[in-house]
Amino acid sequence: MQIILDIIVPVFGIVGLGYVAARLGWFPAEANKGLSRFVFDFAIPALLFRSMATTALPAEIEWGYLASYFGGGYIAWITGTTLAYLLFRRTGAEPAVAGMTAGFSNTVLLGVPLILTTFGEAGTLPIFLLIACHSWQLLSVVTIQAEVGIGARDEMRKLPANVGMGLVRNPIIWALALGIIANLIGMPMPKFANTLLETLGRAALPCALFAMGASLAVYRIVGALPQASVGTVLKLVLHPAATYALATHVFQVTPLWRDVAVIVAALPVGVNVYMMAQRYGAGVAPAATALILSTAGSVGSIAVVLWLLGVR
Repeated sequence: MQIILDIIVPVFGIVGLGYVAARLGWFPAEANKGLSRFVFDFAIPALLFRSMATTALPAEIEWGYLASYFGGGYIAWITGTTLAYLLFRRTGAEPAVAGMTAGFSNTVLLGVPLILTTFGEAGTLPIFLLIACHSWQLLSVVTIQAEVGIGARDEMRKLPANVGMGLVRNPIIWALALGIIANLIGMPMPKFANTLLETLGRAALPCALFAMGASLAVYRIVGALPQASVGTVLKLVLHPAATYALATHVFQVTPLWRDVAVIVAALPVGVNVYMMAQRYGAGVAPAATALILSTAGSVGSIAVVLWLLGVR
């Protein structure tokens, strides 16, 4: 009960406020677009840069931690793809979207607030290390899989350039990279800059959660409930379970880093899954439905995960 009161209610309560405000018309789509841009282009980059510039970096990268999280994600991804082929008879780009649904977490809008609320500063480096490797890698995988599925070899030739341009244009990647560089060279941060970034970064967590809730109000449960339900179960159950198994029994990841990996794996489907479905015109209804179902279901599933991990 204490977990629910201290962590789940504050985080998902803000998501709920955003959702209700948008549904009632108190927070229009134009306002949410501006808020989302502020979050992605300014607030979260400020938080990331300051955190990476001032956090003590590990002597070496926790490869076991990354392998546990992404290994668990790919187990869920492959399972989702296989079930889309065999159980739901999907072809073309749809199995790629189904796999992504099972293995792509909402790391920024929900992951950052949840991990920092749960672990404080100790969770900074683990969650930001995942973010640094998350979108560019998984978006590349789903693009390759989708293009192979539809046989568009010309698009595959453009993949390296498209991925590179996506990274260059992403302010979150810039913030992470510059923060690490500042940390490595020991660049002192003036007090005014530290205060500015800290103040701006404080807005990231509540604004990100509110924007996520408002964004969910746009989507509808439009059908494909069986396939979306399977994707939701894979995302909320198989992904974290596989991650825990790898982190505990294969790579022996330290408890804090293991817990961060498992909690992030237990997060709901990321909005990028719906965006990729829209891009390919494949699996749009299951993706939108899984986005809603997994976000609603994660309120309970994350509480269970926190309890099982012994987070108090």
